[in-house]
Amino acid sequence: MEDWRIYGKKADFAAISQAFHISPVTARVIRNRDVCGQEEIRNYLYGDESSLYSPFLMKDLERACDILLTKIEEGKKIRVAGDYDCDGVTSTYILLTALNRLGADADYVIPDRIHDGYGINESIIRKAAAEGVDTILTCDNGISAAEQIALARNLGMTVIVTDHHDIPERGIPDCAAVVNPKQSDCPYPFKGLCGAAVAFKLVQAMYEKRGLPRTEASALLEYVALATVADVMELKGENRILVREGLKRLRQTDNPGLNALMEAAGIHKEALSSYHLGFVIGPCLNASGRLETAELSLRLLQCRDEEQAAQLACRLRQLNEERKDMTVEGTRQAMTIIEAEGMADDPVLVVYLPGCHESIAGIIAGRLKEQYHRPAIVLTDSQEGVKGSGRSIEAYHMFHGLQQSARWLDRFGGHPMAAGLSLQKENIAPFRKSMIANAGLQESDFVKKIWLDMELPFSWISERLIEELRLLEPFGNGNARSLFGARNVSVRRGRVLGKHGNALRMSVTDGQGTPMEGIWFGNTEEWLEAMAEKYGRGQVDNMLRGYANDIRLTIAYYPSVNEYGGRRSLQITIQNIR
Repeated sequence: MEDWRIYGKKADFAAISQAFHISPVTARVIRNRDVCGQEEIRNYLYGDESSLYSPFLMKDLERACDILLTKIEEGKKIRVAGDYDCDGVTSTYILLTALNRLGADADYVIPDRIHDGYGINESIIRKAAAEGVDTILTCDNGISAAEQIALARNLGMTVIVTDHHDIPERGIPDCAAVVNPKQSDCPYPFKGLCGAAVAFKLVQAMYEKRGLPRTEASALLEYVALATVADVMELKGENRILVREGLKRLRQTDNPGLNALMEAAGIHKEALSSYHLGFVIGPCLNASGRLETAELSLRLLQCRDEEQAAQLACRLRQLNEERKDMTVEGTRQAMTIIEAEGMADDPVLVVYLPGCHESIAGIIAGRLKEQYHRPAIVLTDSQEGVKGSGRSIEAYHMFHGLQQSARWLDRFGGHPMAAGLSLQKENIAPFRKSMIANAGLQESDFVKKIWLDMELPFSWISERLIEELRLLEPFGNGNARSLFGARNVSVRRGRVLGKHGNALRMSVTDGQGTPMEGIWFGNTEEWLEAMAEKYGRGQVDNMLRGYANDIRLTIAYYPSVNEYGGRRSLQITIQNIR
């Protein structure tokens, strides 16, 4: 079930249009993204690196910077403690690159997902002490590691935490510096940075204090962009600028590893978009940490030999394909359990898949969330009990939900939309019961909402409008692609395309009689059966043959330009059909 709605946000669209030389349609879309005021609109449309906030606004950042620079001068050994996902790997790469540039004696450790789990643990701390490490610098983790950090301090080590995860109820760990914009007393204006962006801010400060050119820090923005999208951060405020500037650099990157990965994935660099970061490159970098070791991905980023880079890229692609197959099978098993045990109506889905590879539990949870439009948690056996990952819907704060059921958990952490947890097997049933009882969700929360920017007649579509709408990129979480509606659309002709028949090319006409070419991607066989049930098989056959028919649709779409055989033509990509 879907609930289609049109934004009703008000503004003087004519004034915005005139001030920024854009159409009222584009002005309306911008307002629908809650971008208001001249300065905010200007940053949204044209913000660049000069619009970024000063790193020194972040609490403890200057202190962390000064400590690290002193440690470098003293020749102390620094160990970067990262994480095994794309954000953690890129954070580690950013900090290592900077520390090496500054002449530090620096190395790294990335926990093994299966043997170590998330974040620094006691064995990592003790090994660092035994190997003469003076300073541990975390990235994309550490905010919840109070006990581990206390151990490090007792062993005589300095600990600096850089992280972006939510602050635990017990507060921040006791260490030399905690750099995390989500601290309640941190004055940094933008709180939604990923771990790599927080690491980048620290690098900016260190480079500035050492008098290095700003361009050296800026060169790292391509990795920040990759991490921001791959970690599904909201593309609002400063994140939009970080990703937009990073994409510019990625399209011209000289990193052999990234070039090899894009070539292996068939990505044309000049056409690189946030989609490729989130659905192609990011998953490949994540795959190594899921199925083997995240060090493969870090080695790819560090690699300077093109032949070796090509080999690493192929291995990451192979691992990602294996991950896809495992995800399909795990999702099938989870849905079978949900349907068989009557769990489909639970406000929070908690599914135990004992044989599932724990590294893909979060991906399967995401698939379940999409299928049932409910928060979903997938649990699986691990070396020390049971581990799980959750993915949520907008109406449910996953981290707060876990806090309400914390008595059944050994450990947990995360964001409003995603979280990780561990517990004992005997606590699965009471944990599931507690999550359901405390969900606090209404039936309306489980209905997927399709938000339209406005109803847009086909006659309003032009190449100029399409170019304007590209100013709104990058698209992603928190900054959805513009979506328009049209009622009473007649289908003059339809043709099934694609090797698997998963696309439908249509010639359509809107209610005002304006023709347009359109493309829709989905289960064409299922959709044609639904049309036959509603209008009759004969009407569907007529549509497929290009004959007159009675099929009428309401559609949600976005306009684009189709380039084929050297010709350019307007078309619409249909996202939803009702």
